[in-house]
Parts: sequence; C-alpha cells; structure tokens
Amino acid sequence: MAAWVLHVDLDQFIAAVEVLRRPELVGLPVVVGGSGDPTQRSVVATASYEARAFGVRSGMPMRVAARKCPDAVFLPADNPAYEEASAGVVAVLRDFADIPLTLEILGWDEAFVGVDTDDPLTLARQAQQAVLDATGLWASVGIGDNVLRAKMATDFGKPRGTFTLTESNWFELIGDRGTDALWGIGSKTAKRLTQLGFHTVRELAAADPQALGAQVGPTMGPRWVGLARGAARSQVIGSPYVARARSRETTFQQDLTDWAEVRAEIDKLVRQLTLDVREEERPAVRVGIKVRFKPFVTTTRSTTLAAPTQDPDVLVAAVLEILEGLDHDRPIRLLGVRAEFAADAERRLNPSRGRAGFGGDAV
Repeated sequence: MAAWVLHVDLDQFIAAVEVLRRPELVGLPVVVGGSGDPTQRSVVATASYEARAFGVRSGMPMRVAARKCPDAVFLPADNPAYEEASAGVVAVLRDFADIPLTLEILGWDEAFVGVDTDDPLTLARQAQQAVLDATGLWASVGIGDNVLRAKMATDFGKPRGTFTLTESNWFELIGDRGTDALWGIGSKTAKRLTQLGFHTVRELAAADPQALGAQVGPTMGPRWVGLARGAARSQVIGSPYVARARSRETTFQQDLTDWAEVRAEIDKLVRQLTLDVREEERPAVRVGIKVRFKPFVTTTRSTTLAAPTQDPDVLVAAVLEILEGLDHDRPIRLLGVRAEFAADAERRLNPSRGRAGFGGDAV
C-alpha cells in the first residue's frame, strides 16, 4: 500500500458553526467578527459563501463588509463554541477509519491525516461523511502524496468535495499559475519573484536553487524552488502541537495620537502577554510589534532578545525600543505585540519540521 496524505478542511468553519446554532440563517449572508457590530472597529473572522459572493473576505474591516453587503447578518465571534466544535471534529478524525492513521492538527478547521492505503479517495469520502454525520459540518478533503499537494488539492475540491493532486498532475494543474498559488508563498514574495523574472510556478520550478539563493538568501531560494516543484514532507507528524509564539492585540475605537498613551497601551499589552508566556513555561527569545496606522496601513517589526526571558520589564523595554523607531506622526488604530519561543518549537513543510496548531478559518 502507498502512503497518502489527506487534508481535511472544514468549509466556512466559523460561519458554519453559527448557522448550525441558528438554522434560520441557512442561505443568508453571515459575517462573524469582533463584537458583531459593524459600526465598531474590528475585522471579519469569516464570512459565509453567501457573503463572499458580495466580496466580503476574512481580515476585511467590518465597516467595509457592511458596505459591501449591508443585508448581511453580523455576529460576534464566540471562540469557545468554535473550539468545542473543532474538538468534536478531531475526535471523529481520530476514529473514523478501521486502519492505522496519523493525525496532525493545523488549526480549528483543518488537519492532515497520514495513512497507508490503496484507495485514498474512498477514505477521504469516509472521513468527510463521518465528520458530517457526527457534527453537521461539511469538509473538503485534499488528497496528495505529500502535505503540500494535499493542502493545495483541497482548494480544487471546495466546497464539499474531494480532489487529488500528485506529482503526476502537479505541473498540469499548477504550473501556469502565479507563484502566490503555492502554499507558503504570499503576495509580497510573489511580487519579489516577479521582479526577478519568475511569473509562474513552472518558471520558478525551472530555476537553479543556488542561483536564486544568491539573490534572495541561501535558505529561501532553494525553499521556494522546492515548493514550485511540489517538494515537501510526506510524513504526517502526530506529535502534540507546541506553540511557536503568543500574541496580544487591541483595536481602538478612537485613533491614538498621544504617544504617551501609545506607550502606556504597549506596556499594558506586553504585561498581559507576559502572563501567556509564563503559562507556556518557556522563555521568550524574540519580541515583535504590530502597528496599524490610519487608515489601514500595517507595519510589523521584531527583534531578538539579548537572552531568553519571562521578565515583563525586559519585554516591555524591548518592545518600546522597537516602537520608538516607528512613525510618530500618524494616528494609530491597532496595536499588537508578539513573543516568540525557541525555533525548535516551529515545524514547517520540510521533513524535519511540521506545522500545527483545528486556529483560523480557511475558505
């Protein structure tokens, strides 16, 4: 039997949980985020497919979502409900098959399932039906010969479907797409690659890894070429998730313009974050800041600490030092802080690392 990876991805997860709780919302555009009040500053956590038809997307300001879809039903986020629903799905995925499998949780709404089988499609449909029967939630399932292809296959199967992506059909389906189609390459990286002459996945796959590495860095060059070639780990990692970082952020209903107030808010956020760091029972090795200026321009900065620490005063001082290097003349609508732990907590696409976290919402 061959080794396969299934990527189980719950469709419009957060919105789907809300609709299950409120059947009268079936077929209506539903937008979830913040306090559920689109007149207040917050962003969309997720939108139902009906709302997406109006252009509403995750991460969009709620006020913009209200303009795009004024007849939408706006609901507050209820994280405990989503965590409970996610836990129910995890329980199903652990036991849906009568053959050994490995489960790697990626967030609230998605997980990899590693299994040896001659019939991955039947197993994918079995997982899909088991989740639906037990929870009422629909999932799409991507099938691949490694985690990258399984993850990207899911988009071809959405919603409520399955799809298989392997080495044999990789370039046929992905080759002529832009490089931002690849899991792990965002719009900024794709723009940079375009400037270097790589417009498509096929062009990037044909690049010399070392030559590209000389331009973008010895780690990222080979990594990006590898992604374009569909290379990734085929092993699903079932070890418990270990957080790479913890973060806190707050959105202000009135823009901050007084920098004494900005510093005070940073101090408060970092001290709250320190409690999270201590809860992890690991010291922070790096801290970062996120500042969203008016109207909606976001800047992030980070720095490595002189020594690992859980000391709130040290963390506050490090973040304030970053803050002082930012623009002091623009109103601020959001502040966020982040503490990162040692790199051995991070697992990525390659064989020695994997990513985990059932956090976040996909399409």
